[in-house]
Amino acid sequence: MTTLPAPVARRRTFAIISHPDAGKTTLTEKLLLFGGAIQLAGAVKSRGEQRRAHSDWMKVERERGISVTASVMTFEYADKTFNLLDTPGHEDFSEDTYRVLTAVDSAVMVIDAARGIQAQTRKLFEVCRLRDMPITTFINKMDREAQDPFDLLDEIEQSLQIDVTPAAWPIGMGSQFLGCYDLLNDRLILMDKAGRGEKPHQTETCNGLDDPKLDELLPEHAVTELREQVEMVRGLCPEFDLNAYLEGNMTPVFFGSAINSFGVGELLAGLVEHAPPPRSQPSVEREITPDESKVSGFVFKIQANMDPKHRDRIAFLRLCSGHFKRGMKLRHVRTDKQLALNNAVLFLSRDRELAEEAWAGDIIGIPNHGNLHIGDALTEGEDLHFKGIPSFAPEHLQAARPTDPMRAKHLGRALQQLAEEGAASVFKPRVGADWIVGVVGVLLFEVLADRIRTEYDVPVQFEQTSLITARWVDAADDNLMKKFIRANETALADDHKGDPVFLARNAWHLDRAGEDWPDVKFLATKEQVA
Repeated sequence: MTTLPAPVARRRTFAIISHPDAGKTTLTEKLLLFGGAIQLAGAVKSRGEQRRAHSDWMKVERERGISVTASVMTFEYADKTFNLLDTPGHEDFSEDTYRVLTAVDSAVMVIDAARGIQAQTRKLFEVCRLRDMPITTFINKMDREAQDPFDLLDEIEQSLQIDVTPAAWPIGMGSQFLGCYDLLNDRLILMDKAGRGEKPHQTETCNGLDDPKLDELLPEHAVTELREQVEMVRGLCPEFDLNAYLEGNMTPVFFGSAINSFGVGELLAGLVEHAPPPRSQPSVEREITPDESKVSGFVFKIQANMDPKHRDRIAFLRLCSGHFKRGMKLRHVRTDKQLALNNAVLFLSRDRELAEEAWAGDIIGIPNHGNLHIGDALTEGEDLHFKGIPSFAPEHLQAARPTDPMRAKHLGRALQQLAEEGAASVFKPRVGADWIVGVVGVLLFEVLADRIRTEYDVPVQFEQTSLITARWVDAADDNLMKKFIRANETALADDHKGDPVFLARNAWHLDRAGEDWPDVKFLATKEQVA
C-alpha cells in the first residue's frame, strides 16, 4: 500500500447527509465546537445571534431555517485536519449534494431517532454506495421519544442492505436519556448538559460494564438495562471491521443528541480513528492517487456572492494530488490557460483566510469571474478530465421575466451566474425572448427569486410554461446534428455553456423526437467533464 505524505495522511474530508430536519446542521455546529473552530454553536431554530448557524450563511437560509447550499468548514482536531462539507437536506436542493459527494472521501449519515430511514436519506445513501463510500451513522434526537434502538439498527440493515455495528449505545431515551456507552473502548463517558451552544465538560468516567463506579453514576434501572442491552448487542451484531467499513459494506452507528452535545465527542473520535484519508480520484485518462507530487484538482461547486459587498464568485476546488502553494500557476485544462493562484482561500463557512498551502484532500476556494465551471480540472500541466460530476435534467421549468423590462440584461447576467454556480439550469430559447429556468425541486424558484432580488437588485417573476422537461442533445455525426437543429429550431435552447438543449412540451413531444431522430441522444444526465 502507498505511504501518503504526512500532511495528506492527516486529512479527513467528509460530508454530512440526511433528510431535512434530522439535525444535520446542528450536528455540524457541534463538530465545529468540539474541534475548537467556534466558541458558541448557533442552533438553527434558536433566536437572535444564535440562530445564525455558521454553515447556514445565506440570507434565505437564515430566514427559513434550512440549508439550501453546501458549505465547507475546515478545522483541526486530535492532530487531524478535517474538511467538513455540510449539504442541503431538502430534496429540492439535492443536485448540490450529489456534486458535493464527488468531492469527499467519506460521509456521516444523520438519522432522526423517531423517524428512522426517510426518503432523502435513502437517495443520498445510494449515491454514496455508487462510489463505495465509507459511511458513519449518527442517530440523533435521542433526547426525544424515539424508536427502540434495536428496531433502528434492523431498519438500517434491511432498508439500506448494509451491515451495522453499534459504536456506542444509548442509555435511555426522551427525558430519561442519560448519555451513551462507548462500545469500541468499553467505557462510559457521562457529560454534563452545559449550555446548549457550549461544549460540555467531561465528568467522571469508568471502564467496563463491571466497574462499580457505573452503579454510582447511573440509576439502578439504567445500569441493569444497559448491561442487558450491551450483552445482546455484542451477541447479535458483528464486530466493527475496518476493511468492511472502508469498502462501504459496514456502518458504525453512534447514538446521541446533537443539540445537547451527547455523542458528538464519540462520533468525532470515531472519525479520527477510522475515517479514510484522501482516496484516489477517477479521471478519463487514469486514476489520480493522493501521493502524487504534482498538483491536480477539480471544481465541484461555484458559489456566487458569498460576500454581498462584492460580486464575487468562488470556485470550490477539491485537491486530488500534490502540495499546493500560494502563487503557484496551474493549467486550466478546458481553456489551456495558465492561472496564477495568488488569492485562493480556505473556508470556515463564509469566513475565509488566504491559503498559503494546501494538500490532497483539502478544499480551496478560487475567486474568479466566470472563467471556471463545474467539472473543470486544474493541473500542473497534464491533460486530465475528472469523471462523475453530474448535471441532472430539470423536472420543473418556468419562464423568468424581470418586473422592470429595462432590467432584462441584468436578469440575464444574474441567471448566467446562478447557472454557472449550479443552482439551476438556465436556457436561452433559439426563438423567443424569455429565459427558461429549470430546477430539480419547485422550492428552488422561491430561493432563486429571493437571491436575484437581494443579491442582484433585479425583482423577477417566474411564470408557468407549457414545457415539462429538458434534454441535452448530442450526436456522433456533426452533419446529423446540424440537420436536427435546423428541423427543431423552435424547440431548442442553449444552456449557460452554449450546449444545445431540447425543450419538450409533453411526453409525446419527447418520445416523437426520439423516434424521428434515433441517432440523436436525448440526455437526462450530463456528466460535467471539462
